[in-house]
Amino acid sequence: MSEDTYRLAVIVASTREGRFAPTVAKWLATEVAQRGDIELDVIDLAYHPLPLNLSKEPGPEDITALAAVTPRLEQADGFVVLTPEYNHSYPASLKNLIDLHYTQWRAKPVGFISYGGLSGGLRAVEHLRPVFAELHAVTIRETVSFHSPWGKFDEEGAHLDPEAGEAASKAAKVMLDQLAWWAISLREARAARPYGA
Repeated sequence: MSEDTYRLAVIVASTREGRFAPTVAKWLATEVAQRGDIELDVIDLAYHPLPLNLSKEPGPEDITALAAVTPRLEQADGFVVLTPEYNHSYPASLKNLIDLHYTQWRAKPVGFISYGGLSGGLRAVEHLRPVFAELHAVTIRETVSFHSPWGKFDEEGAHLDPEAGEAASKAAKVMLDQLAWWAISLREARAARPYGA
């Protein structure tokens, strides 16, 4: 990995049956593939059920479950949280992931892609910002949101409306450009002076 590239962990938050999240994840992977500055790692919580106990001494099964996720969060230079909106907020699976980790988020940037009904999932994003601030993460101002997106994408994650697809791609570029600046800058800063919280 060069100085101009960074490791981006995309966290797919929804675990609900029939979820739309994989479609949005495919769309994002296509956007990222057009860039040369990102090493992508998709962490889909539907395939990584994590322990519900916030124990300081997890059992063997919990240790195994965490081992599939924790090192990947540690190695990431930045994150994109891909979340739906459930009841004006974000899924419990995402809160559980966040609460099971602490230092992995510190002094790293977090961008958001959301989807939902009329709000496009933005209420979930607004709930996430103070949570990540508490963990000493930096949230990116620009977001990507999809309002009532069902039936508007094909199976490969391509937007069926060229105009809306272009607008979403532009929004993704702005967010990913900002994320790149923060990810690389904060990685350099952490290397020069370890972050103490």
